Amino acid sequence: MTIKSKIRTIPNFPTEGIMFRDISTLIADPEGLQLVVQNLQNRYQNRDDIDVIVGIESRGFILGSALAYALKKGFVMIRKPGKLPGPTISQEYQLEYGTDKVEIHSDAFKLGTKILLVDDLIATGGTIMAAIELIEKLGGIITETAFIVDLPDIGGSKKLTANGYEIFVLTQFEGD
Repeated sequence: MTIKSKIRTIPNFPTEGIMFRDISTLIADPEGLQLVVQNLQNRYQNRDDIDVIVGIESRGFILGSALAYALKKGFVMIRKPGKLPGPTISQEYQLEYGTDKVEIHSDAFKLGTKILLVDDLIATGGTIMAAIELIEKLGGIITETAFIVDLPDIGGSKKLTANGYEIFVLTQFEGD
């Protein structure tokens, strides 16, 4: 069994021409979920450059909290506007048609905290770059970004590496 084989592809979702990579089938499968967490735990368990795991709403919460538990680290959420109860800071980012925004608690971690930033998938890179900006506004240090899936043809992973960020992915869907 491979991680990629457990990810369902849904054609024409959410719009015509999009091949949606649905990780819900992967994480619904007990072996699939364990394989994801074990692969990430193996990569990060002996590293001393991670203080906190940060995950992006919503599938990044699943991955990030499971990994934080496995590594005995804390977990911080980056959410859509209006979902966090305390004082927040926000970052706007571009979508294909318009803009969106993400937020983090303004006291989520201390200055100089070393962060592993996780999400389920990297596509255009808009959300992850907005999350990085939020973390850096609070004085956090991104040690690496981690994803289950990379869609390299869309350019997000290239954008991350071009801006000096380390990226780790478990699988990718190129050109299909």
